[in-house]
Amino acid sequence: MTASGPPRRFGRSRLVRSFAVAGVAAVALPLFGATAASAAPAAAATSTPAAAGTVTAYPDNLDGWIRESLSVMAQHGIPGGYDSIHRNILRESSGNPQAINLWDSNAMAGTPSKGLLQVIDPTFQAYHVPGTAFDPFDPVANIAAACNYAADRYGSIDNVFGAY
Repeated sequence: MTASGPPRRFGRSRLVRSFAVAGVAAVALPLFGATAASAAPAAAATSTPAAAGTVTAYPDNLDGWIRESLSVMAQHGIPGGYDSIHRNILRESSGNPQAINLWDSNAMAGTPSKGLLQVIDPTFQAYHVPGTAFDPFDPVANIAAACNYAADRYGSIDNVFGAY
């Protein structure tokens, strides 16, 4: 994934996240022809009252990461649907938020693709969505940035059916 054109700019609203990746513990490469790793059974997001409104806690799994990303994306007007995000994640990383590609042309140029949707650092930086962690291995930040890029380049992640 490479960036082209000016990145979208957003307001300063923030979403507090309860999940953080503790670091890169493993290196994984997506396998061609690998069977799709499915999302964990859907666990409902829970809402708890907070001083300034309602705080939603999402499950710490692929389903929760996608649902939280959709919430962030909606706040910033970034289009995309659950099924499209899920499909692209399974193709790009088999659902592994720590996936890193160390063999393609991006990696050979010194900018390996990272995370669930295999975003390179310059693209992540250009399309980072405020309110998410500034870490390409953070699942929600990776999904939101990749969907922001796909929206800018293709109109929506819904229009992406192959490597982008």
